[in-house]
Amino acid sequence: MPELPEVETVRRQLEPEVVGRTIERAEVLDERWTRPEPPASVSRALKGRRIESVSRRGKYLIVGLDGGKALVMHLRMTGNLLLRPASSRAVADLMETDRLGGPRLYESEPDVSHLRARFELDDGSELLFTDVRRFGTGAVLDSDDLDEYLEPRAGIEPLTEALTAEAICELAAGRRVPLKSFLLSQTGVAGIGNIYADEALWRAELHPLSPAGSMRPEHCEALRQGIVEALELALANRGSSIDDYRDLRGDRGSMQDEFVVHTREGQECQRCGTEIRRIVVGGRSTYFCPGCQTRLRRRRRRRGRPARSGARR
Repeated sequence: MPELPEVETVRRQLEPEVVGRTIERAEVLDERWTRPEPPASVSRALKGRRIESVSRRGKYLIVGLDGGKALVMHLRMTGNLLLRPASSRAVADLMETDRLGGPRLYESEPDVSHLRARFELDDGSELLFTDVRRFGTGAVLDSDDLDEYLEPRAGIEPLTEALTAEAICELAAGRRVPLKSFLLSQTGVAGIGNIYADEALWRAELHPLSPAGSMRPEHCEALRQGIVEALELALANRGSSIDDYRDLRGDRGSMQDEFVVHTREGQECQRCGTEIRRIVVGGRSTYFCPGCQTRLRRRRRRRGRPARSGARR
């Protein structure tokens, strides 16, 4: 968390609000946010820059700036990007529970003590980067260096034509890692995290412990469809707010109300009625239905037949 749907929701909200605006002042309040670059140098690099675009690659949010620069941000586990309009209440009021929505599943709130960076825009509004666990990052790069920076960190965009059954099978070929771990690797299919890996595998009717390399073309196609369906539904619901995530306005997403397996341990599967189970895969809580999610077996490599004794050459 946040995953592709949450970051894309923020991107779609942010773009019309800030494109054309100028960053009058940038203040980095936590040196970990820009590490290894010093906060002061990042602040200086942003001051006076005009915002020209807002895009996304995987879980990365990219703010294109004039002068061939870009601010690249990653929310990691608990980061939030919030917009404070010029006419809004004080920062402390913005962070109060009544502004951020209903009851939370976990006790943590992005209040003012968790503010990591602040950007003042020329219309009087502010962008606030809050992060309870301080894993989020921000970096200023030359636009020409973006591809070099992102390619080893973000693979295929799943909501584009690049995600095909053939591409998934190619990525999975020979891999023994469980499908759940395969989906969490950002260098394969970008943007999928713990929540939507569970939701996609349920839709594909594939067990999370199946070896990635065990998939056949029909399994790869089912997985492609499962990924797209899970992500598109999450986008329609503005993401999932089961912990710290809030959108640009501080509001909760509602995808958590649409989960079919994630966090549904002990409940009946919507498809077959079997009780949903929870296991741990690669250190991550994983939810699945043992009744209708098929566990594939590792495919053995074909070997040449041994020559018969006395066979003609």
